[in-house]
Amino acid sequence: MSTDSSDLFGALFETPPATRTVPVLVPLPAPRPYSYAVPEGMAVEPGSVVQVPLGPRQVIGVVWDGGEDGVDPKKLRPISHVFDCPPLNKEMRDFIDWVSAYTLSPPGLVARMALRAPNAFEPEPMVEGLRFIGGEPERMTPARARVLERASDGVSWTRTGLAHAAGVSTSVVDGLISQGIFETIFLPPPPVVAKPDPDFAASRLAGPQKDAAEDILGEVRNGAFAVSLIDGVTGSGKTEVYFEAIAETLRRGKQVLILLPEIALTASFLERFQDRFGAKPAEWHSDLAPRIREKVWRQAVTGEVRVVAGARSALFLPFEDLGLIIVDEEHDPAYKQEDRVYYNARDMAVVRARIGDFPIVLVSATPSVESQVNGQSGRYTTIHLPTRFGDAALPDLHLVDMRRHAPERGGFLSPVLIRAIGKTIEKKEQALLFLNRRGYAPLTLCRVCGHRFQCPQCSSWLVEHRFRSQLQCHQCGYTERTPEACPECGTLDHLVACGPGVERIAEEVERHFPDARTIVLSSDITGGVKRLRLELDAITKGEADIVIGTQLVAKGHNFPLMTLVGIVDADLGLANGDPRAAERTFQLLSQVTGRAGRTGLKSHGLLQTYQPQHPVMQAIVSGDAGAFYEREITERERAILPPFGRLASIIVSAETRQDAESHARGIRSSAPQVSGISVLGPAEAPLAIVRGRHRFRLLVHGRRNSDMQAFLKTMLAQAPKERGSVQVQLDIDPQSFL
Repeated sequence: MSTDSSDLFGALFETPPATRTVPVLVPLPAPRPYSYAVPEGMAVEPGSVVQVPLGPRQVIGVVWDGGEDGVDPKKLRPISHVFDCPPLNKEMRDFIDWVSAYTLSPPGLVARMALRAPNAFEPEPMVEGLRFIGGEPERMTPARARVLERASDGVSWTRTGLAHAAGVSTSVVDGLISQGIFETIFLPPPPVVAKPDPDFAASRLAGPQKDAAEDILGEVRNGAFAVSLIDGVTGSGKTEVYFEAIAETLRRGKQVLILLPEIALTASFLERFQDRFGAKPAEWHSDLAPRIREKVWRQAVTGEVRVVAGARSALFLPFEDLGLIIVDEEHDPAYKQEDRVYYNARDMAVVRARIGDFPIVLVSATPSVESQVNGQSGRYTTIHLPTRFGDAALPDLHLVDMRRHAPERGGFLSPVLIRAIGKTIEKKEQALLFLNRRGYAPLTLCRVCGHRFQCPQCSSWLVEHRFRSQLQCHQCGYTERTPEACPECGTLDHLVACGPGVERIAEEVERHFPDARTIVLSSDITGGVKRLRLELDAITKGEADIVIGTQLVAKGHNFPLMTLVGIVDADLGLANGDPRAAERTFQLLSQVTGRAGRTGLKSHGLLQTYQPQHPVMQAIVSGDAGAFYEREITERERAILPPFGRLASIIVSAETRQDAESHARGIRSSAPQVSGISVLGPAEAPLAIVRGRHRFRLLVHGRRNSDMQAFLKTMLAQAPKERGSVQVQLDIDPQSFL
């Protein structure tokens, strides 16, 4: 709420005497709600969204559970205003409390994620409309006749809506209004999306897909908490299967939330949903216009929106009557938030379903190790879809040993892959080249003096983006123009790019196939999400021959003519100390190769590698995912790593290395002696400096039944207080180890 609005409220509402007190949770990093007085005549209840004074400001908060605290209302500041919107229900308040307790985050910051659309807290204004009241105009024209024909059924219209429906300009409607043919009325604001019809299109499922849908429908009809894991190969019809669960939930009068890792890019998913239900779901992600976000928030809390498809933040929408959650691509790292409140949306979605006592469906072609173990132990019901939908076959996958089939000097594509690309475009089919590295090259150096271009604020190299003539840091966003001379020795034309990015692969492709239509897909493409959607649509329509992309191309896209997938550097994800490196590489490469042959055309996948005997490579080309997961699960269990153990990461940062290290050592020395929990570090983080701040990391490791939260609360309570520039970030169940 802006300051002007706050002043307006202060002027409009005189404060009557207070009669009682209530706790109010404000969206700030406070450890508990604050007490406020309730003015006489004001009606509030737990969950009411209110405006309260906090210092010199007016802030938005939520009346919380707990009742009166015994403080004299006269000694407390009163609530300024109660917003006219439904209160956050008990289910949502319990969820906020649970997330706060589990992540050890202030409850106000968690509640803030549920209050992301402040202008939606008051009802939307009514819309001026028209209603036909009879009579004829002084002069009848064909255009006026069409308007009267449209309006004569008694339905109310907006002025522009009636003009559009009749195929006339608004001036024609204005002329009829001036002659008294219509009366002005006020209509409720239109819904942000039409209501989906569960019976709009009949199910096309058969065989294993139909059996899988029946299994999930049983859980939906039961209506109680249950977790189902759909484990199906790419193109096996997983989306169509969970669409049936959505349809049954809608028939039961409940709302549905669909979580997607990259909702802003999945226009094809929205179209598939519309084909099945006759209307698109409401979207929720950071690229929505503020006005649309407000409408979605308001209509979700009032129940007008029945289905929301959104990114991880959609989990905190306060639905009126949520009855099903779908987590598509449940393995995707994008579900992990690493800012302010650190949480994994997949895990928190399971918690929200448990609190609300309704079913949840997790979906993936390459489930996480955690979900696999939960399926094996019986916590989740696993539904396998081992074959593709219809007649489509999985691509034939082969390893290209780069030691035997080396690229030409200065190149990165093997002769084997180049020949395969040529044959593919000769057949008027599409080839996809995947490299999970943005830009032109990850490092630029001077051949004369050896100077390397490094970010002045981070301990990372600057990545060359030749399309934009820039060097950029992918940690903090720092950019500088690509120089012609070395800034260290001044030598001209001796800067060399080391290693490939997607832009460099595009340059090599153009050299080999100058007549091919090539598209480069990367998250830093100019034009943002709108441009990416247009590019993806062009690929789907066959308007490209060769697609070169980062992990964006792995996320659920369906390219009908894609018959060749080439992995430029299959070893890339294995070259770090992340304990999930093998799992993530297997998942990403499996998802990428799964883009090929989804419509029945014979397809191939070629993986360029210097480690053809690596278990990940062998598992992918053999199609034996079970053997890979068995090995990975055994290694996790032996090392007591998740899901057989627990981890928490503490990152201490400061403007100087000494302050960061000193505070990290102070936290380490405050650790209580608890059996089954150990503290590793502190040590410099792999990214030792980010945005000018030095970083040290501690890793807390415990057994599965360890009370990690109690241990961390005790350690941090006994640790030195944060002073000066020191900041401490706590991450329960970390996904990143940088």
